[in-house]
Amino acid sequence: MTAPQTFARLREALAGVVAIPVTPFAGDGTIDERAHRALLHRLTGAGVRTLTPNGNTGEFYALTPEERRRVTELTADAVAGTAGGTVLAGVGHDLPTATAAARHARDCGAGMVMVHQPVHPYVSQDGWVDYHRAVADAVPELGVVPYLRDPHLAGARLAELGELCPNVIGVKYAVPDSARFAAFARDAGLGRFVWIAGLAELYAPSYFACGATGFTSGLVNVAPGLALELLAALRAGEYAAAMRIWERVRPFEELRAAERSADNVAVVKEALASLGLCRRDVRAPSRALTGERRAEVAAIVARWAV
Repeated sequence: MTAPQTFARLREALAGVVAIPVTPFAGDGTIDERAHRALLHRLTGAGVRTLTPNGNTGEFYALTPEERRRVTELTADAVAGTAGGTVLAGVGHDLPTATAAARHARDCGAGMVMVHQPVHPYVSQDGWVDYHRAVADAVPELGVVPYLRDPHLAGARLAELGELCPNVIGVKYAVPDSARFAAFARDAGLGRFVWIAGLAELYAPSYFACGATGFTSGLVNVAPGLALELLAALRAGEYAAAMRIWERVRPFEELRAAERSADNVAVVKEALASLGLCRRDVRAPSRALTGERRAEVAAIVARWAV
C-alpha cells in the first residue's frame, strides 16, 4: 500500500466519532486491565472504529510512562481484527518522550498519533511548528494529528507544518469558538486537513456546519449509540435531528464542561460505575464525584436506557 493510499484510509477514519476511552483503575490504584479490555471491546462491538488511547479522558497526564505504553498496547490489541479499526495514540511531554511514544505506537500497530497541545508555559509559534515537525518526522509512516487548544496560533503556521510534513493529516481543534474555528480552518487549508471537533458533542453541530467532519467523544464510553446517531445525522445534514440528540446529551456534557472541565473524566467514570462497568476512581488532580452529583449522573444515564 502506498503512502497516499494509507493516508486516505486514515483520513477517512478521522471523519467520524473519535473515541477517547477512559483508563479504569482497580482498587489498588493500578490499571484494571480486565475492565479496560471489556470497555474497549464494548466500543468496537458497538461500531466505533477510531480509538484514542492516552487522550485527556484517559487521564494521559496522570499515567506513568509505563502505563501509557500499556494503554496503547491494550487498545491496539482490542482494535486488531476489527473491520476498519484504527488506533490514534496520544503522545506528548518533552520531545524525546513524545517521539519514543510515537514509535512505540507504530510498533504496536497504531495508524496515527495525536500530539497533545504542548503545556510548556513558553510556546512560540515557530517552536510549535518545530515540535510537531519533530514528532511527524520520527514516524513518517503514521498519520499525525495535532491537538490544538491555543486560540492564538495562526492558521498559516499549521499550513506551514502541512507543507513540511505530508503525514500531518488532521487536526483536533478544541478552541471553544466556532467562528474562530471556521476562520482558522480556512486559513490553514480546509481541504488539506481532516477537521475534528475536539470539544465533543456539545460543539459538533456548530463545527460541522463550519467544515468539521469528525468529533471526539468521551460520552461514547457510556452511550456509543448516541454518539453514532449524532454522527449519522450530521453526515446527512439533518441538523434538526442532530439537535434533538444534542439536547439528550447536553446535560451530561455540560456537567463535564462545568468549572473549566474539572469533572470531565469523573462524570464519565461515574456514569460507567452506575452501569457496573468500572470503578469511579480517578487520579489527582481530578477527583471522583460525591453526593448529589453522583445521583444526577446516574439519573441522566437511566434516561438514556443504555
